[in-house]
Amino acid sequence: MIITGIGDEAASSIDGQIKAHQQLGWKWIEMRGVEVPGFPKANFHDIPDEAFDIAAGKLEGAGIGVYCFGSTIMNWAKTVQTPFDVTLAEVKRCIPRMQKLGTKFVRIMSFKPGDDEASIPAAVFARVREVTKMFLDAGIQPVHENCMNYGGMSWKHALELLDHAPGLKWVFDTANPVFNADRMKPKPWSKQDTWEFYTHLKAHTVHVHIKDARWNPAKNDADYTMPGAGDGAVRAVIKDLLASGYTGAFSIEPHVAVVFHDATVQASTEQQFNSYVEYGRALEKLTAEVRNELPVRKAA
Repeated sequence: MIITGIGDEAASSIDGQIKAHQQLGWKWIEMRGVEVPGFPKANFHDIPDEAFDIAAGKLEGAGIGVYCFGSTIMNWAKTVQTPFDVTLAEVKRCIPRMQKLGTKFVRIMSFKPGDDEASIPAAVFARVREVTKMFLDAGIQPVHENCMNYGGMSWKHALELLDHAPGLKWVFDTANPVFNADRMKPKPWSKQDTWEFYTHLKAHTVHVHIKDARWNPAKNDADYTMPGAGDGAVRAVIKDLLASGYTGAFSIEPHVAVVFHDATVQASTEQQFNSYVEYGRALEKLTAEVRNELPVRKAA
């Protein structure tokens, strides 16, 4: 089992992201957005080659590997009407960078659905299937995240997407069901249940994002919490996975100080860094507690 985190939740700069992981004693990072000195912040597959080489060199020098690449491929900022050339260009930039870093997983999505949509268009299946094949042919495992996308509309939609994209695996996010509508049910849609979603996707889950939240009807949005303090079934998911012999990673995505998709939720650089480190230590404590609750396995 590995504990890691999405670096840009700790800091925008590559130096700050490395520093946070060094302070936590972590040897792996999940790269997403990054700012390299002399270059504007962008996703790791969008920064110029020179900036990527600088960042890769800094990571190597620090002894930190990139466990997963949090791409923006087919994410919630795009719809199925977005020209597919945009997606193909992202994949083609992403593959050689992942190969250079020896990165195992790449996070992808399946576009933002319309507010009233409750089914997945055939074009989405076709695009996700093609992207999945491109990565698999390059020796890289794509993992789809349950988020604000077609595959995240419910656990039934998730399984339907997987059926149409052979070889695709899942990165399960513990908090996303808390604020996502359950579109397999009649309107008005209630929110999803994390444990229900997890149990149906468990067999396909090879990577996990740890964040926690409670739905706040007054502000029509989620309030993010420390791991285990919200409705994201964090403790239960971790315990069930470890009891099942899970050896993958738990990757923190706190959203406590900053929210990747919401520019209104911000904090000072110092607050952001400290919050990330505190969150990481809280998850380490939680996983240690869960391990102690598990029965001791007898040697064969």
